[in-house]
Amino acid sequence: MKYPNAKKIDLERKTLLPGFIDPHSHFGMVSNTMGQVDLNPEPVGTVTDIEDILANLKAYKEANKIADGEWIFGWGYDDGELAEKRHPTKNDIDKVLPNNPVYLQHTSGHMGVANTLALEKMKVSADSKNPEGGNIVRFPNSKEPTGLVQETAMYPFVRHMLEELASKQAKFFDTTQQYYAANGITTAQDGMTDRNTIRFFQAQADAGKFYIDLISLAGYSELESNLKDSTLHFKTYKNGFKVQGTKIVADGSPQGKTAYFTKPYKSEVPGCTHDCRGLPSLTQDELNKLFVMAYDKDNQLFVHCNGDATVDMVLEAHRNACIQLNQPLDKDRRTIVIHAQFARQDQLLKFVQYNMEPSFFTNHAYFWGDVHVENLGKQRADFLSPMVSAERLGLKPTNHSDATVTPIDPIFTIWTAVNRVSRSGAIIGEKERAKPYLALKAITSNAAYEFFEENFKGTLVEGKLADFVILDKNPLKVKPMDIKNIQVLETIKEGKTVFKK
Repeated sequence: MKYPNAKKIDLERKTLLPGFIDPHSHFGMVSNTMGQVDLNPEPVGTVTDIEDILANLKAYKEANKIADGEWIFGWGYDDGELAEKRHPTKNDIDKVLPNNPVYLQHTSGHMGVANTLALEKMKVSADSKNPEGGNIVRFPNSKEPTGLVQETAMYPFVRHMLEELASKQAKFFDTTQQYYAANGITTAQDGMTDRNTIRFFQAQADAGKFYIDLISLAGYSELESNLKDSTLHFKTYKNGFKVQGTKIVADGSPQGKTAYFTKPYKSEVPGCTHDCRGLPSLTQDELNKLFVMAYDKDNQLFVHCNGDATVDMVLEAHRNACIQLNQPLDKDRRTIVIHAQFARQDQLLKFVQYNMEPSFFTNHAYFWGDVHVENLGKQRADFLSPMVSAERLGLKPTNHSDATVTPIDPIFTIWTAVNRVSRSGAIIGEKERAKPYLALKAITSNAAYEFFEENFKGTLVEGKLADFVILDKNPLKVKPMDIKNIQVLETIKEGKTVFKK
């Protein structure tokens, strides 16, 4: 017998697939939410209005016996799903928590709201200037901040939040890992990781605490120092953990109206009165320098961009770097355009020409499809995450959750790619509804390719790792609208069961 230790197992009509590979989420942020107030709307949470947010904050302080002066963090609020159709302000939060610094992270992850005490601690006032690539939103006819900070203006608040929650990393690490495994994921991702957290993950790995693989993307602000660090070995697993490449954030959120477009938003944009097309997080020159630095050292880039204007910037940065370094435009670097949600058809053709790959986000069709129609118009909304067009051109698109933005749930990701149904039941882009097989490839074989792992992950082929997921039904055979009801029964990593229902 070729494999003497092999066992024959009767699946009893269940479905065996390659273990799901997470193309893009934020493992560390998912873990951090376990120490924050859940402010998500349905179907993730229960918040319907600002009063619900305030009640949840007050209840959290009381239940956890948080003393005055201590920070309180919340996550997942969505102004578009609140009855008031607006962001909470510092004045709202001050009503219930005047004596605690409070920061609430928007569901997009690209903005948040701070109360008066938190603004004071982060030294944000009426005299503060907007940082490059960011916006401190003010009350009408005033310089007084409302508490809403967008894009780079939120960075100090997020940085402080991560510092405050760092002590809880170990406490929530295994719970987070089990959450991923329970959803059939055998390879997870942390979509932007600072050096301290990289050290933490590697320490966990070296202590033998990983039972699924974790891929980390280092932050672009540390790119130069990371490339000079001889102890940091990119693209190389050590005990189930590796740092694959570098994540660049180039613009914002379409539902938060900070994604950068060539044409303006069709609805009112907070903090903007004219030609409201969103915000690039970096200038073209800054982006160009990062691409040159990374390409010169063969460092794989993963670039967050949602709006088509930002995709133009990324394509230009790629072209410029190749010219400066005298490298072929189509070298096999596998630069990944994260989200690429509103990439135009001509930009997809450039991805082919430049050998770049998109990682799409079809969950937006469900969670914010109706909002995108209102904010961007039907034509742009319908071409959201164009998986079908991308594959037709020969690209290998992946599809992700971007958790914490939407929940870790690869089955739901398949469902949104296939159906593209919004909360209201509208179809967001009939022509871009994917076949279930393409939706599966986006979280298996295509995802393996994204990370240069196609030789040992992503398909059921002899010689590859025994990374499997067992489902109660076959996504290729059930009715499209029933896909989201499929259950993960077991997750197997390199032949060992790491989750069983």
